Amino acid sequence: MRLINATELILFEQLNKMLSQRDICKCERCRLDIAAVALNNLPPNYVVSTEGEVLRSVNPQLKVDVQRQLEEAVARVAAHPHHKRSET
Repeated sequence: MRLINATELILFEQLNKMLSQRDICKCERCRLDIAAVALNNLPPNYVVSTEGEVLRSVNPQLKVDVQRQLEEAVARVAAHPHHKRSET
C-alpha cells in the first residue's frame, strides 16, 4: 500500500501520450515545467492504493480536467521555455 496523488499519476500518463503526438520540446525541463503548471491548477487527489488499483477508481471528470490543464500548460511552456530554442 502506498499514498498516491491520483491527479499526478493521471497527469503524467496523459502527458507522455500528448508529448509523443506533438512536435514540441520533450526535454526533461519542459516536461516537468508542463507538469508543474498543470498540477498547480488542479486539486490534489490522494488515495491509498496498491499499484494499478488507482486508475480504476478515479472520477472520469478528473481525467477531463487534467487534459484541459495539460493543453493550456503545453501551450504556455512551448511559448516560453526555460531554455534557448534550438536553431534548425
